[in-house]
Amino acid sequence: QVKLVESGGGLVQAGGSLRLSCAVSESIFSFNAMGWYRQAPGKQRELVATLTSGGSTNYADSVKGRFTISRDNAKNTVYLQMNSLKPEDTAVYYCRAERDRWAAYWGQGTQVTVSS
Repeated sequence: QVKLVESGGGLVQAGGSLRLSCAVSESIFSFNAMGWYRQAPGKQRELVATLTSGGSTNYADSVKGRFTISRDNAKNTVYLQMNSLKPEDTAVYYCRAERDRWAAYWGQGTQVTVSS
C-alpha cells in the first residue's frame, strides 16, 4: 500500500512563505506524476501544481510565479514552496501520486492558513 505523508502546513501572515513536504513510501519514479491539490471550505478540490517523472511542471494560474513544485529523488519526497501567500491560499493541501491512468494515491492533507 502506497503511503503519502504531508507536512509543513501551519499559520502564516499574508506575504509569508511555507514549504510543504510529501514523503512517499516508495520511489517517486514509479509514478507518472506527483501533484499538489488543495481544498478550501465549501469548495471543490483543485489542482495547484504537478510534476511529471520527466520533470515537466504545471501550475494553476492563481499560483504561477509564487509556488514551486520540486522533488528530492533520494528522499522520495516532493515539495511545494509557497511564497507571497495570500488569504485565498488558505486550504487543506493534499499530495497526490499518479501511477497511471488507473491508479492514484492521496495523502491525508495538511492545513495551510494565511491571515490577512
